[in-house]
Amino acid sequence: MIKNDFRSDCPISSCLELFGDKWTLLITRDLLYYKERTFKDFTMAEEKISTARLTDRLKKMEGMELITKDKHPTNKKVYIYKLTQKGKALAPVIVEMILWGNEHLEDHISEESKQFAKKLKSDKDGILKDLQK
Repeated sequence: MIKNDFRSDCPISSCLELFGDKWTLLITRDLLYYKERTFKDFTMAEEKISTARLTDRLKKMEGMELITKDKHPTNKKVYIYKLTQKGKALAPVIVEMILWGNEHLEDHISEESKQFAKKLKSDKDGILKDLQK
């Protein structure tokens, strides 16, 4: 995406144009947590992204240099997706969303997510470092 593709010069607006849809952020979440994923792995997520939408988002994220796509070492028909450093730099945004959601949407949040949020509160810097490795 080049500068002329943005609707405004506002940093919030520009960022939202790049990664503001829920699927891009959920794909980023999965890659931060699991480090690498295949197309099939993404389709198995609880949120149930359609294959057409997933294909679109992965292409968009690759074009934005948020992810890389490499052939699987043992199955050349399968691709492995990983975050680039630019994609990993979204970790603090994801972490803050986790913390906000845990605090303000508590009735809706799973017990596993609540436990992760507790860990984040006690060692945010350490967890961020691990997520960005």
